[in-house]
Amino acid sequence: MYSVSWKHLKNHERQTTSWDHPKMTQLFQSMADLSHVRFSAYRTAMKSRRLQKALCLDLLELSIAQSVFDQHKLTHNGQLLEIPGIINCLCTVYRELQQVHPDLVNVPLCVDLCLNWLLKVYDSDRSGKVQVLSMKIGLFSLSKGPLKDKYKYLFAQVADAAGVCNQRQLALLLLNSIQIPHQLGEAAAFGGSNMEPSVRSCFQYVGRDDVIEVQQFVDWMHLEPQSMVWLPVLHRVAAAETAKHQAKCNICKECPMVGFRYRSLKHFNYNVCQTCFFSGRISKDYHLSYPMVEYCTPTTSGEDVRDFTKVLKNKFRSKKYFTKHPRLGYLPVQTIPEEEHSET
Repeated sequence: MYSVSWKHLKNHERQTTSWDHPKMTQLFQSMADLSHVRFSAYRTAMKSRRLQKALCLDLLELSIAQSVFDQHKLTHNGQLLEIPGIINCLCTVYRELQQVHPDLVNVPLCVDLCLNWLLKVYDSDRSGKVQVLSMKIGLFSLSKGPLKDKYKYLFAQVADAAGVCNQRQLALLLLNSIQIPHQLGEAAAFGGSNMEPSVRSCFQYVGRDDVIEVQQFVDWMHLEPQSMVWLPVLHRVAAAETAKHQAKCNICKECPMVGFRYRSLKHFNYNVCQTCFFSGRISKDYHLSYPMVEYCTPTTSGEDVRDFTKVLKNKFRSKKYFTKHPRLGYLPVQTIPEEEHSET
């Protein structure tokens, strides 16, 4: 078992306050090969997935993370944690993970990498301190668990004693969350640091301007708002990693298709693999305005029938029709409900 002494903490503090761990630098450099992904939500989600796995946070259950925070009495979210305190908390997290995954978790390395990441994301002025709220939101966002539960955990971090959240508290949650894609160089696509449009969107959706409740927040998040769309896409990216679809890509002819499958709702039996879709490759007779549906898991017979019916309806609609009736939301395709692939 990995134990931590105060001498180790002091040495660790001196070593990691450079904010430039070699392995973390190497990880971020490796993300350059994702530049071909044209859609920012997918590009950000794929970068986040690499980060999540490098930090072994894909092994961390939401409930375990919460129990560690409780164990360390991190109940005051406005508290600033110095590096030794952050390390102590992370050591507990990774010791818990090592007990379950002894062959996957190297505690000293994971602590190093996760500390370095937290400092890069939430300590831009290099003070050597991170707010408790920021650390919680960072770890919860990349933890393992159903998407709906993750939304509830995130909401709970800013809710008051009555379990509701006002506009300022919601803005605080969204601002801390957007720091993750910001550190990956992707924040501009999700509204930058201006949270006012997202906060206004949420409260308008709920139909009130004072406070929102947790279920109202979850319902709004299911709409995949611009500032947070990368998070549900991250869950779909994780679900698609091992998916095999018994279909042939009409562009590169890959069969079976591995990863995401994109099925046309305009033409019968027209499929595109994720590599071709992300790079924007299409056939000459297909237009980007035509509707497609995304699958991160193999389709069911019910989904096949549903899509067939939609193709019948769209078959004789013109390109002009689809130009006048664009897709809603911030993604280039329709997606299936996240309950079907909500674990990361």
